[in-house]
Amino acid sequence: MDRENQTVISEFLLLGLSSQPEQQRILFWLFLCVYFVTVIGNLLIMLAIGLDVRLHSPMYFFLANLSFVDICSSSVTIPKMLVNHITKSNSISYVECMMQMYFFITFINMDGFLLVVMAYDRYVAICHPLHYITVMRPRLCILLVAISWVITNLHALLHTLLMIQLSFCADNTIPHFFCDPYPVQKLSCSDTYISDLMVFTVGGVVFVTPFTCIAISYVFIFSNVMKIPSTQGIQKALSTCGSHLTVVSLFYGAIMGIYLRPSSSYSAVDTVATVIFTVVTPMLNPFIYSLRNQDMKVALRRLVLTKILSSK
Repeated sequence: MDRENQTVISEFLLLGLSSQPEQQRILFWLFLCVYFVTVIGNLLIMLAIGLDVRLHSPMYFFLANLSFVDICSSSVTIPKMLVNHITKSNSISYVECMMQMYFFITFINMDGFLLVVMAYDRYVAICHPLHYITVMRPRLCILLVAISWVITNLHALLHTLLMIQLSFCADNTIPHFFCDPYPVQKLSCSDTYISDLMVFTVGGVVFVTPFTCIAISYVFIFSNVMKIPSTQGIQKALSTCGSHLTVVSLFYGAIMGIYLRPSSSYSAVDTVATVIFTVVTPMLNPFIYSLRNQDMKVALRRLVLTKILSSK
C-alpha cells in the first residue's frame, strides 16, 4: 500500500491542555513565562561556562550540553502551542507533526544520555579522583556526547519511520499541546503492534539502559562515600551529586511511567506527567544546578556584573 493510500488526513488538531477559553489564556501566559525562563536560564548557564575558564571541566562541559538540549526540547513543543493560541488555530500539518515528534524524541533521549555521562563523570571524580584528569580527557568527553547524538537520532528516525507507516483515517484530534508519540499513535486506524513492540524493545533499551547505568554509578559512588571517615568529607562528596540526582529523579520519575506501557493505556494523568519532563524540568535545571553549586553561582554573578558594568 503506498503512502497516499495509507494517510487520509493531512493535518492534526492539537486540543491543548484545556478547552476552556479562560484556562487557555492562563496556560498561554504560564507557558510563555516558562519558555522565557527556560531559554534565558539555560543560556546564562551556557554563557557562564563558556566565559569562565574555571568552569572548563568535563562536568560543566556536559552541563552546557544539557542546557543546550533543554532549550531545544522546549523550543520543539512550546512555541507551536503559543502560536496556535495567538492565531486561534489548533491545526498542525502531518509533516510538521512528524518532524516535531522526531525532534521531541531526539532531545528527550539526549537528556537521558547526558545524565548518564554526567553520572559517569561523578563516579570517576569520587571513586577515582587521582585518575580523573587522565580518564576524563576532552577527547573522551566529546566522543561520549557525539555517540549520544548518533544513538538518539537513530532511535528517533526509527520511531518516526514506523509512525509514518500507520494509517490515520477520521479522528485527527490530539488531546495534547504537541505531537506526543503515544496520543498520535492512538489515533491510528491500523494495527500498531509493531510500533508498540518497538517501544517495549528499542525504546525500552534507550530509556532503561541510561537509567540502569546511572543507578550502577551511584551504587559505586555511595559505597565509596560510606568509606570516608569524616562527616564533612561525606557531605562534600554528596553535595557534588545532589543536583544531578534531583534532575534524574524529576526526569525519570515522569518519563518511565508513560513510555514503557502500551499506547492504548495513555491517559490524562500521563499528559500531566509529560508536561513535567517536557516543560517543567528544562526550566528547573538551571536553578537546580546554579543554586546548589557554589562555582556556578560565582560564575553567574560575575557574568551578570560584567554585563551591567559594560552597559554603563
